[in-house]
Amino acid sequence: MEQSTNKYWGIRSEDLLNLLHTSTAGLMSDEAAQRLRTYGRNVLVPAKRTTWLRVLIAQYNSPIVLILIFAAAISLFLHDLTDASIILLIIAVSGLLGFWQEFRATDAVRRLLDLVEVKTTVLRDSREMEVVAGDIVPGDVVILSAGTNVPADCLLVEVKNLYVNESALTGESYPVEKAVGLLPEETPLAQRRNVLFMGTNVASGIGKAVAVHTGKQTEFGKISQRLEIRAPETEFERGLRRFGYYLMEVTLLLVVVIFAVNTYLSRPVLEAFLFSMALAVGLTPQLLPAIVSVNLAQGAREMAKKKVIVKRPSSIENFGSMNVLCSDKTGTLTDGRVNLEAFIDANAHKSDKVLFHAYLNSSFESGFANPIDEAIRAYRQLDIAGFAKLDEVPYDFVRKRLSILVSKGDERVIVAKGSVTNVLEICSAAELWNGTNIEISAAREQVERLLEESGKSGLRVLAVAYRHLDGQETITKDHESAMTFLGLLTFSDPAKEDVALTVKELSKLGVSLKIVTGDNRHVAVHIGKQIGIGTGGLLTGAEIRKMNDEALLHKVGKVHIFAEVEPNQKERIILALKKAGNVVGFMGDGINDATALYAADVGISVDQAVDVAKEAAEIVLLEKDLKVLLDGIRAGRKTFANTLKYVFMATSANFGNMFSMAGASLFLPFLPLLPKQILLTNLLTDLPEMAIATDSVDPEVVDKPRRWDIKVIRRFMLVFGLLSSVFDYLTFGCLLLFLHASQEQFRTAWFAESIVSATLIVLVVRTRRSLTRSKPSRYLLIATAAVIAIALFLPFSPVKAILGFEPLPIRWLGVLAVIVAAYIGCAEIAKRVFYDRVRW
Repeated sequence: MEQSTNKYWGIRSEDLLNLLHTSTAGLMSDEAAQRLRTYGRNVLVPAKRTTWLRVLIAQYNSPIVLILIFAAAISLFLHDLTDASIILLIIAVSGLLGFWQEFRATDAVRRLLDLVEVKTTVLRDSREMEVVAGDIVPGDVVILSAGTNVPADCLLVEVKNLYVNESALTGESYPVEKAVGLLPEETPLAQRRNVLFMGTNVASGIGKAVAVHTGKQTEFGKISQRLEIRAPETEFERGLRRFGYYLMEVTLLLVVVIFAVNTYLSRPVLEAFLFSMALAVGLTPQLLPAIVSVNLAQGAREMAKKKVIVKRPSSIENFGSMNVLCSDKTGTLTDGRVNLEAFIDANAHKSDKVLFHAYLNSSFESGFANPIDEAIRAYRQLDIAGFAKLDEVPYDFVRKRLSILVSKGDERVIVAKGSVTNVLEICSAAELWNGTNIEISAAREQVERLLEESGKSGLRVLAVAYRHLDGQETITKDHESAMTFLGLLTFSDPAKEDVALTVKELSKLGVSLKIVTGDNRHVAVHIGKQIGIGTGGLLTGAEIRKMNDEALLHKVGKVHIFAEVEPNQKERIILALKKAGNVVGFMGDGINDATALYAADVGISVDQAVDVAKEAAEIVLLEKDLKVLLDGIRAGRKTFANTLKYVFMATSANFGNMFSMAGASLFLPFLPLLPKQILLTNLLTDLPEMAIATDSVDPEVVDKPRRWDIKVIRRFMLVFGLLSSVFDYLTFGCLLLFLHASQEQFRTAWFAESIVSATLIVLVVRTRRSLTRSKPSRYLLIATAAVIAIALFLPFSPVKAILGFEPLPIRWLGVLAVIVAAYIGCAEIAKRVFYDRVRW
């Protein structure tokens, strides 16, 4: 089949349907299921199944861990069976803990994504039904309308004023008009007007097409096999990557120096190497990927409870750093329940003829559903039984109008409805309520005044025009001329009652709201005043058109309302705001919002949005309400804060302990801890940190946007790492000079002290407040208590000799407790001083 349909643009639709063993009525469901098994899912890059084995292997994919496993294997080869087995066991347990956390997290995210899969309308079992786009198969007959994504490479069977955005594939900036027909086999891709390509989307019009190629066999699929398809890096991912590089540099420097010095001191090379590698593991926040995954999954679950679905988990973190939110007004800032308020002629007289023709237009239009047409149909049920629809020129964002050709007996009438300016330009006369006709030039000034007055009152205005077309059975855009202007329709869509309070809450969170709309400037300003953002500067699409990017960059920060903007201008506004140093969110649900959604740091849409908007967004709201974003922003900041807690814990306690051990190894005649003891320390101190995702976050941490700042993390690591080292060396001094500890006693005492201090410091670092003013979560407290109990129990356990420990006198434990208490107290003071000086 595939070979026969390679150049399907040169095959008649009837013949192609036969080749694909289908018909214009589509496939039967059982046949479609069989083809899905044969051809596979209709995706460019098959989703990597989150198998337990894949996630498990990833836990051991660290170069340092692999080197350590190799070194332990050498140790086994040299008959040091006990130590090598313990090291391998600790590494295995550490990896299993990370696996358990990460697998649960990725599985939870996958289940949430299933809620917002994009669907496509197809004909199956001789009726229209919606199926997941990934389940489209060759032979499916696809129904297309404005806003839908093209799910496969298709040949058009029926078409009406169909325009498709193909810029992603061909680079063509403007929508391409499509038509049914035959083309020569050598026709270049960009000129195949009878073909639709996967990855493109319908700008306007309607059509029916048969799917020919799916998945990797599509033109987009062939490109994807040559290019790496990867989503752009988020702000959070960039910060995480920079942090990883920084830790890598510190670890590498320390490991090389320690290994070189220990070798110089004539210590066994294998022991020195294992010690250096164990230090590297201790310095490396091995659980960071798992902690990030768990935090993101926890955030995604919390947001799902608030009817917010996260398609890309890392975008949750972008909520935390977002400081500008751009939004359309309809349905988000306003009620979204549009009401028809008036139908008047050019002289502001009530005109039932305006309502009747608008009702005809709205009743017969077949484009995408919109609240304007619903409001007209709901206002009053009119008798149009004698009328029949003959043809339609669908709405598009260039003409900004919709025309319907209807018949009643031998009478043919074209009715146009749309933007006032765009309807006026196709009219040559205006008809008043009493049937009098006047020149359009005589009516224009009055119409524009009515438009301005209505806009200032917050009313949206559309115009209606008509023309008799005797004997006409079809229409094109060319028939939209010499029409008679009938009058205006005004609609109300008031601001939501609580939206002003929501805007204030956003402002308190450090997020500035900007209205970006194609609506009239007066309407936009009116809504702006209602919701409490004032004018704050107004910029119209006409003004933006005259600006270069540099001028727009200097203007966008001062403007809160962008009105009468075109689709490409929305993207320019977003890019200018980003270039000015902002983290920008954009909320949209229309055909003309896709490019802006892609351009934004956080693209937000709704489940009822058109396919192209829903596909472009990273966050999908199950309920169209700005208020739910408040919860999303707080969840993002909480997730970001909990991730940073782990970073601060790992870089302070780990760095301090490892630095102390590295330094002590230079003047002690023995290693301060054996490699297996270092790895056990690292494993136990990681356990409480796995409960971070459940921890509470102080209100002041979520009160403003925050980003990764490596300088702050470095300063934190130095301050708290050095503080930890001071008390470590104090411990060394007590053990050697006052308690006269043996080699085994030193290691046992140091092991117990380092674990208890590193575990308790988690409770200090997790909050900017004092320990008495911020309570940790129950799970974090339980994990902390359990690890301390294990650390104190091991020197008295049956495995003490295997691990190289021996029981300590109670008096010694009292001395260590005093040191730990002093350390925690000093850490509290240091924390207060640090955050007083570092405003972050």
